[in-house]
Amino acid sequence: MDFEILESTIQQLKGASIPEERKETLLPLVDYMQKRRVAEKPIRLNFICTHNSRRSHLGQVWAQTMAYYFGIKRVYCYSGGTEETAMYPKVAETLVRQGFAIAKLSEGDNPVYAIKCAPNAHPIIAFSKKYDTAFNPSSGFAAIMTCAQADEGCPFIPGAEVRLPIRYEDPKAFDYSPEQELKYLERSIQIASELYFVFSSLT
Repeated sequence: MDFEILESTIQQLKGASIPEERKETLLPLVDYMQKRRVAEKPIRLNFICTHNSRRSHLGQVWAQTMAYYFGIKRVYCYSGGTEETAMYPKVAETLVRQGFAIAKLSEGDNPVYAIKCAPNAHPIIAFSKKYDTAFNPSSGFAAIMTCAQADEGCPFIPGAEVRLPIRYEDPKAFDYSPEQELKYLERSIQIASELYFVFSSLT
């Protein structure tokens, strides 16, 4: 796979218009990552949502992709939920449409996916899990709260250096509707655009 579609998708993010109020929401993440870079410490980002099924996975995948795209080393991206479910299949379908290569490593109620953003990039491992599972970091990370329910339900994330509410509307509201495909794509593009802004702001 040559990843030309994904390269084109990322190129289109350059001109994305991000409202000033969203930039204000994103700047604490820029600040956290910049401080870790200056201190020559690894950057660990854990995207947390209630079910770890949609928004948190999109955050994890796009953040790791932006780290690769901008050549920012020692960035490790994770996702988790307040409960374990499964990565919703439409998320994988949306990412494939945008140019990612995805392999399903296991079947069952909670499949494990390997997601690649470039021929020689390490695969991003995606499956639903609780935010404090052993697969995720236990200290020295930023907890990025991607949904209101998890943000309000988990005021304290053990081991997190910072807790950053960066909320997104849930595309789940459009499941089984004629707008489903469009709304998942819109949410993925929004998350990608905002993370492009974050990573491009690092010096």
